[in-house]
Amino acid sequence: MSDTRDRRDEIQQFVERTEGKVYPRRVFMGMAAAIGLAPVAARLTPAMADAKELVIVNWGGDAVKGMQRSWVDPYLKKYPDRKAVIDGTGPSTSRIRMMVDSKKVAWDVMDRNLHTALEIGPEGMLEPIDYSIVNKSKVRPEHAVEWGIGNYIYAMVLTYNTKKWGGMVPQNWADVWDVKKFPGKRAFRREPDGQLEAALMADGVPYDKIYPIDMKRALDGLKKIKEHSIFYTVIADGQNAFRNGEVHLGLLLNTRAWPLKQDTKGLYDWTWNQGISWGACWMVPKGATGGRAIWDFINVALEPEGQAELLKTNGYGPINPEATKLLDAEWNKVNPGAPENYAKMLPGGIAWYAKNATKARQDLIDALAG
Repeated sequence: MSDTRDRRDEIQQFVERTEGKVYPRRVFMGMAAAIGLAPVAARLTPAMADAKELVIVNWGGDAVKGMQRSWVDPYLKKYPDRKAVIDGTGPSTSRIRMMVDSKKVAWDVMDRNLHTALEIGPEGMLEPIDYSIVNKSKVRPEHAVEWGIGNYIYAMVLTYNTKKWGGMVPQNWADVWDVKKFPGKRAFRREPDGQLEAALMADGVPYDKIYPIDMKRALDGLKKIKEHSIFYTVIADGQNAFRNGEVHLGLLLNTRAWPLKQDTKGLYDWTWNQGISWGACWMVPKGATGGRAIWDFINVALEPEGQAELLKTNGYGPINPEATKLLDAEWNKVNPGAPENYAKMLPGGIAWYAKNATKARQDLIDALAG
């Protein structure tokens, strides 16, 4: 019954999102295909443009405007005879599989993360990145793999209340696990990536020994502070838990910690020390029809100017280290890609998560439920 209700809700949301609006044909057909919906059968009536264009899909919200300004507009300026559009419906793995399996691929370039590229690339879901065209020297070696190349950096960082402990603030994950020195509720996300690494670092595991993750040791560590913690599912809920004073320290995305600091006038802050950095990436679905334009767009998106602009717009760190030179000292303080910040963090283990993410997620859920 819940599957039927979820399906009905998904279709209703699709109708509300599209009815009466104008969409390029491939965007609209891709949106419909992504949920397995026949537009004619569903009696959907958005206007559809016929022009062929490059379709870039991301996760919607402010990221649409940010990527339009930082990457799509410079691409169209360089190639004025081309067209490109952003579809913000989100390239979930299930939707990618549905498109590729049905051979009705409406997307050209997808915004995901590197461990997903390593997970579904070998399954035949993705096109290999054409590195004869795409210049991978613009990113760090760990941000270029066979089926994906980085587009921005984000990080999971230790976030804390600056007034709670009489001038003391936690400096590392061992401090977060010290409930006597730093009493109060902690916050962690109900996902393995970041949480497992924090638990191991708190237990004294050095960066070069984190992977492969010792699941028992990491989960035992999280169990030790479970009664002192909340575990959020939606990232915005974690940010709100800090803002509302429900929690005083814990793990939060840097793109949430930054506005949290601004909103609370410095009541909350974060440290890059022992953060866990991740590379988002461009992936291309198997059967994408954009041709050379796909690789040209990715190359433009790697240019330092647009990378620096995206940080200012959305808080995503430049994947191209050269962008740091275009940012002043104040902007680089909030830039996870700045060399001095990046060096303090653990690069997330994309190869390990590509093989173990599903089981690790279930193991974490089971451990928190026990």
